[in-house]
Amino acid sequence: MLKETAQIEQTLGYTFRDKELLARCFTHSSYANEHGGESNERLEFLGDALLGAIVAERLYAQGGSEGEMTAARIRLVAAQPLARAIRADGLQQYLRCIGKVGEKSVSSLFEALVAGLFLDGGIEAARAFVLAKLPLVAEREPNYKGDLQEYLQGRALPRAVYTLLSSEGTPHAPRFTVRAEGGGACAQGTGSSVRAAEKQAAKNLLALLGQGGGEQV
Repeated sequence: MLKETAQIEQTLGYTFRDKELLARCFTHSSYANEHGGESNERLEFLGDALLGAIVAERLYAQGGSEGEMTAARIRLVAAQPLARAIRADGLQQYLRCIGKVGEKSVSSLFEALVAGLFLDGGIEAARAFVLAKLPLVAEREPNYKGDLQEYLQGRALPRAVYTLLSSEGTPHAPRFTVRAEGGGACAQGTGSSVRAAEKQAAKNLLALLGQGGGEQV
């Protein structure tokens, strides 16, 4: 079992019933060859298929022609956006790998996690992960958390830390406030969900760091 299981589950927002399955998601073939056990390659195979289906389902619901949906699906399930989503949450640091962790290994981790969540919690768990991590609403929607993480990594700075400050309003109209810290600065954001508040906080922190528009808080 991974010693970082608790941190990983907190980041994912999901608690695995099968901890060994979670560990297998984070086991690269190089590590398995060196230490024994099963790698995440079979999970990657299943996750690739599930990911394509989940993305296609959402794109279909949004409308668009076959050509538009096909182009969007290819773009969204490519290695770069998958790796970017993993790095945005810092999950690549838990990957058990011998040698350098490359882009393919990180994107494969995304697919392995989709499969792991599906096997442990069903299609809804896998779907929730995919829809939370990939910008499926529209291509033009900025990924502020990912942009912030790339900004900090490019300067060899620790990853951003998000803290929930408050939860107000009614169950039908909640309002969350989150603080983002990174690069020696901090900024707040609000939204109707924790994820939306984190995005706004990341946007505001980028603005504070001189990387774009937003409210400096």
